[in-house]
Amino acid sequence: MSSYENEHQKTVIENAAECTVLLKSNGDFPIDGPCKIAAYGAGLRHTIMGGTGSGEVNTKISYTIEEGLEREGFTITSKKWLDEYDRVREAAKKPYYEALKKEARQNHENIFLFTMGREMTEPEHNIEFDGEGDVAIYVLSRNSGEGSDRKPSFGDVKLAGSEVRDITLIRKKYRRFMLVLNVGGVVDLSPVKDVENILLLSQLCTDCGRVLSDILTGKQTPSGKLTTTWAAWESYSREGTFGDWNETRYNEGIYVGYRFFDSFGKKSIFPFGYGLSYTYFDYKTKSVKLERDRVTVKVNVKNSGEFSGKEVIQAYVSQPEGKLDKAYQELAGFKKTSLLKPLDSEDVEISFKLSDIASYDEESASYILEKGDYLIRIGNSSDNTTTEAVITLDETAVVLKTRNCLGKPDFKDIKRINHEKETIPEKAVRLELSAKDIEKREVTFDKKYEIDELAKTLTDEELAYIAIGAFKERRKDQSVVGDAATHVAGAAGETTSRLVKKGLRPLIMADGPAGLRVAKKYYEDERGEYAVESGAVIPESMFEVMGPLTAFIAKKTLGGKKPPKGVEVKEHTATRIPIGTAIAQSFNPELAKAFGDIVGSEMEEMGVDLWLAPALNIHRSILCGRNFEYFSEDPLVSGTMAAALTEGVQSHRGRGTTIKHYAANNAETNRYCNNSLVSERAMREIYLRGFGICVRESQPVAVMTSYNLLNGRHTSEHRGLIEDVLRCEYGFKGFVMTDWVLAIMTSKRSTYRNALSNEVAAAGGDVFMPGSKKDYMNVLKALKSGKLDRKQLMINATRIIRATKELSQPS
Repeated sequence: MSSYENEHQKTVIENAAECTVLLKSNGDFPIDGPCKIAAYGAGLRHTIMGGTGSGEVNTKISYTIEEGLEREGFTITSKKWLDEYDRVREAAKKPYYEALKKEARQNHENIFLFTMGREMTEPEHNIEFDGEGDVAIYVLSRNSGEGSDRKPSFGDVKLAGSEVRDITLIRKKYRRFMLVLNVGGVVDLSPVKDVENILLLSQLCTDCGRVLSDILTGKQTPSGKLTTTWAAWESYSREGTFGDWNETRYNEGIYVGYRFFDSFGKKSIFPFGYGLSYTYFDYKTKSVKLERDRVTVKVNVKNSGEFSGKEVIQAYVSQPEGKLDKAYQELAGFKKTSLLKPLDSEDVEISFKLSDIASYDEESASYILEKGDYLIRIGNSSDNTTTEAVITLDETAVVLKTRNCLGKPDFKDIKRINHEKETIPEKAVRLELSAKDIEKREVTFDKKYEIDELAKTLTDEELAYIAIGAFKERRKDQSVVGDAATHVAGAAGETTSRLVKKGLRPLIMADGPAGLRVAKKYYEDERGEYAVESGAVIPESMFEVMGPLTAFIAKKTLGGKKPPKGVEVKEHTATRIPIGTAIAQSFNPELAKAFGDIVGSEMEEMGVDLWLAPALNIHRSILCGRNFEYFSEDPLVSGTMAAALTEGVQSHRGRGTTIKHYAANNAETNRYCNNSLVSERAMREIYLRGFGICVRESQPVAVMTSYNLLNGRHTSEHRGLIEDVLRCEYGFKGFVMTDWVLAIMTSKRSTYRNALSNEVAAAGGDVFMPGSKKDYMNVLKALKSGKLDRKQLMINATRIIRATKELSQPS
């Protein structure tokens, strides 16, 4: 391992426990040290490091949880069970993949499109337990990925019958037992919720076993909090639709996640913001102050237990109902303590503006704070808050005047009704706020753009090339998964190289929300770099579904290239960081920034300009296949964590992030052409807010639009999204690219067409990725026919030119 990889792995492993969530604890853990342990469950040998597709990272090393525990000195006594489980799992694969391929043929679907992200459900079995010792764990594992969504079926969202049986019996058989969740998304734990010790380990790094060992033995203390509500499947909202092929209706409006559970009186198993520790904390609000509309809360937190640990204090606001219905409460701020030793205490301060949580009034096209009482709640989860202050606003205040520009769905959002007026505690601080003290702003839409001198000199052909990713002329050289990069092997793509002689070099882009996704092994010549291994181009998860013969052919034709005789094979070394949800569970922006710093450092080492991450779409449904790489059901958490990661990456001069997928990309079903129908209010308060937070706090270099449509228009072709909201309202200064639009991945069953490069350019989208000759010709023809304004294309080109110059500045 390289010196920087050792350092980066150390940083991840020594801080990963902050990303784990202790859901249940009875004091049986931690144990004194490594010992004999009976270890069961799929996650022991089939540990999920991160989701499939873009979530795969080609790391130099990786250890299963079984290997990691043994490396730390544990003796696993259940090898017979693990061997038998392997046989059951292997036997289940062939019929599963054969059924998938048959279904694809019946639906007349491209096999790659249809099977991408699909995961076999947990197979049923009846294996007897054989492990010795008085300590046992069961590692329950789930995987998912881009291209497919999860299902509320047994062995996926719901536990398989054999899992419920085994967990129940193991709990009775061994004196100390912990259920460990190696998952990227929510699992319905209702059949086993009485288990005394449950740890959400999540998907962390290349040595999850080492982290688990540290937690089991108390070297590290879990200190994460849930960023998504965990409940029985039947308890989640049934408003709106999910998984429909062509149309997805977001009828639930603003009532997403805990906003739904709190507002409609639904009970969860583990609420948003919840998480235990090996220790316990007492906290007390010391003061609540108001300066104009800025609220500052000071809370004293004391570690009252016997172990060191960290606590997260959360501030929620309940808004008055008037013209607009409101959620029961919404997160307004949070703060994590430092590591507190037993009996130590610390004052934490949470500060936020009421105007930052203003509601959107579609009728007046403005964000408003309505007249009435604002309840400031403090707690350590959404289900455990108390009102510490009441701020009374004398008149309704307009915070920001903008305009409706996102289109209209064919329904009205649901509303919260019949809520009871809450009794305010006598101890609550009473504060008065005048509407006159709240700043009113108005968005300016007549934005003037200066055109770079180079852009003015370019021919129509050159402008068209800048608008398209660096495509290869020959069709056979174009990867089906968009591996369009030449300069860094295994990178996802790059901007055009055709203007190098005019001083415009290509920008190299690498995927991977859990670390850089590039080729591990490669060779190079005067034309560029070439991946040696097939997995660098096609994710390894896609080969299993092909079957042995098809996979062999695919690896030969679509995979890596054998280096010429005598040519040196080199290595890229990438570090796997925790998945997005796990990073967010830390509730620690400084830690997220440190993980971003790791990525930025490795971008420097490998010559990557743009990281195609972080992804910050909302966990609208626990069924979304890509929830593992998204942060939360809450936009404040999502935006804050995305901004912190961006700051870490962009602290390295010449490196930038690409926040994605903008916007309303909350499902993977027919992701290229699915139409998300969402109200203007829900878009602005839930699905766009995190992007606005990230842009304002960190100014990422790029924004990637999503595949889906929004209210009948592709997001990449949506000028309201790109120009009015992103640039004029949020103040975004960088450039906008599409996601990897590939004609071969478009379903024949789609009602809607795929995005078009000329329409993207007209809407202010700067680069159509990964690019093809057809995409180039579409732009050029539209330009020459007058359907595409040359000035618009020069403005778009200017953003690419300036970003390239900024990223090319020496550090």
